[in-house]
Amino acid sequence: MLPSPPATPSFPSSVLRRRTRAACVAGAALLLAGAPLTGQATDRSTPANLSARVEIVRTAYGVPHILADDLAAMGYGLAWVMMEDYREQVPEALLRANGRWALAGGGASAVGGDFAGRLDHAFAGETYHLLPRDVRDVYAGFAEGLNDFIRLHADSLPGWAHPEFTPQDVAARDISVWDQGAVADFERLRRREPPLEPDLEDGSNAWALAPERSASGNALLLRNPHLSWTAGYYETHVVVPGVIDFYGDFRLGGPFTTIGGFNRRLGWATTNNGPDLEEFYALLRAPEDPDAYLFDGGRVAIDRRTVTAEYVRSDGSIGTASREMSFTPLGPVVYEVEDTVYIVRAHSLSQYRVGEQWLRMMQADDFDEWTAAMKIRAKVSSNLTYADADGVIHLIWNAAAPDLPHPHSDGPALATETEDVWTELVRYEDLPQITSPPGGYVQNANDPPYHTNLRAVLPRDDYPESFPEPALRFRSQNSLELIDTDHRLTLDEFVELKHAMGMTIADRMKDDMIAILEDRIGEQGMVSADTYNAIETLKSWDNTASRDSRGSSLFELWVDEYFDLVADSLRYDVGWSEEEPMTTPRGVGDEQAAVEAFGRAMDEASDRWGTWDVTWGEVHRIRPDSSDIDLPVGGCASALGCFRVVGFTDDDDGKYAGYRGDGWVVAVEFADVPIARSVLLYGNSNRPASERYYDQAEMFSENRMKPVAFTREDIERGAVTRYRPGVTSSGSGTR
Repeated sequence: MLPSPPATPSFPSSVLRRRTRAACVAGAALLLAGAPLTGQATDRSTPANLSARVEIVRTAYGVPHILADDLAAMGYGLAWVMMEDYREQVPEALLRANGRWALAGGGASAVGGDFAGRLDHAFAGETYHLLPRDVRDVYAGFAEGLNDFIRLHADSLPGWAHPEFTPQDVAARDISVWDQGAVADFERLRRREPPLEPDLEDGSNAWALAPERSASGNALLLRNPHLSWTAGYYETHVVVPGVIDFYGDFRLGGPFTTIGGFNRRLGWATTNNGPDLEEFYALLRAPEDPDAYLFDGGRVAIDRRTVTAEYVRSDGSIGTASREMSFTPLGPVVYEVEDTVYIVRAHSLSQYRVGEQWLRMMQADDFDEWTAAMKIRAKVSSNLTYADADGVIHLIWNAAAPDLPHPHSDGPALATETEDVWTELVRYEDLPQITSPPGGYVQNANDPPYHTNLRAVLPRDDYPESFPEPALRFRSQNSLELIDTDHRLTLDEFVELKHAMGMTIADRMKDDMIAILEDRIGEQGMVSADTYNAIETLKSWDNTASRDSRGSSLFELWVDEYFDLVADSLRYDVGWSEEEPMTTPRGVGDEQAAVEAFGRAMDEASDRWGTWDVTWGEVHRIRPDSSDIDLPVGGCASALGCFRVVGFTDDDDGKYAGYRGDGWVVAVEFADVPIARSVLLYGNSNRPASERYYDQAEMFSENRMKPVAFTREDIERGAVTRYRPGVTSSGSGTR
């Protein structure tokens, strides 16, 4: 027998067998309402009257402080405020996670995504009783808060939102059984296509400063994810006296999906790291038996499961669709041919303790307790940047990475016996990590962890072949330039530094691009006044994407046009190297293309704005749909090297509308009582009718952050509304 991880989940046959159409139609109402798909009893053990055990106090910008008597009441309040601010998006997220979205609101086009959700839900039901009671209390409270809100506010919700969600429904949001990404990856391998490159604009920044780098002698922490402005970061404070006191972000749709922030003693930030967490294996099919493979000298049966999902047809009737999904004790089957079965093996497919890990991290009092929570290893990836009141700072390149018994390869390895496949993870202690290094800082901007600190670079040779190679892109270089100093920062200076607007690519390329252009102009002997003035403006530009900078928008167009003309490998005169990690890449790889690109950029500026001579903020705007908000904003794309990341899309008038990047930012100083600043650009609601919709956009535009109310005294002083949820639909603070 193979040891865990990963365990291969089993499921009640009632979930997976093909049902008749009549049975599907008869059961549709129950499925839509959230009846368990597992056939096991629903957990209703949480005491009733949860609303009486929680008070919600909203401070400025609608930030909810959930003051609860116990964890079940905390979960109840968390669901309630998410429903107030996001309405149907919360139950939709759970229906998608449980494989019921096509039956609810998604229709036939959504049914393909429901098959994996059915498996996830079944596994959640099978493993739910294994979770500690306090974790189950949070899930159960969240389900009840969601149900009570739906009951009281049915008139403001779609008809498919029924108040019958179970704790298992909520837990399924944190579970993955089928790896659709691995299936797609294998298809690309099979077609000999290169793997998909990660989106450079999806990511995060994080800093931690040790006491010797702060003016107060307290550690400082920055959390700064920058995803889509519809990513659902939800700013919340949860308090259960003696149990938990945590301020940060809870992703929309559940209590434990992804969390960052701080408690009274410590805090952390996550940044994407993209480790290789899965391995493909080729298994030899047993002769004359399509449903078995050869392993360890015997035959092992392939578990064929027919998963059925219901959907609503356009005429309102119920349709069904089925898909066969095959599993082995080693992992799911991703592809089969006559003599070979290909499977994927990944630790992530056995994890049901995600909520437990997050809760223990939120409750931790010191670095040892936080590390013990991390060693649960249900959170299988992300860099974690940490700081605490004891002065410890830390960064770990977190990855549930297989400890491979064979050479690393993108393709499948042949496996005929247990010794051919991975059975253990690389030990937590052996992952790249650094604690309280020289210089008093750690940082990450999504690049591999070796240059977390320039004074204590981690040797690549210390880690497995499957780990990423060193790289330090422009945003990471910008991060290091800002933080690798000996200056002792106040919290306000820390916040100001976060809003630095430098565009690192300009530091590496601008002077050479201008020199090449001037040389060509000198050879030709003539230059227009417009071109001369543009060049002079670029020379005097401060290389930032700040709102008032002039020349920045033209340079952005110039670089974009240049990159369109030149192959990636030929962009720079000198490519990036480990020997010069902070000054490469640099220079211009194709001088003729740089000259041609300048002409194109001038023409495009004229077409877009009537002139090249605009400030960055004139043409880079915050202007969300369904609103009259139209604000200038500083910051640029990660590819250009801005630490203040903002991604833009073309608007109808030729200007750019921000739609992704920095949105949620929190900075905290670990004094005796934490002192913090935060901003959530798009606010705690994405509903245009809500007063919370983009209500912090002006603050973000002006590079400001609001003080965080953390102590009970601060909360009382800043209280705008207070209420007990679920009691009545009036006076509840509902938006």
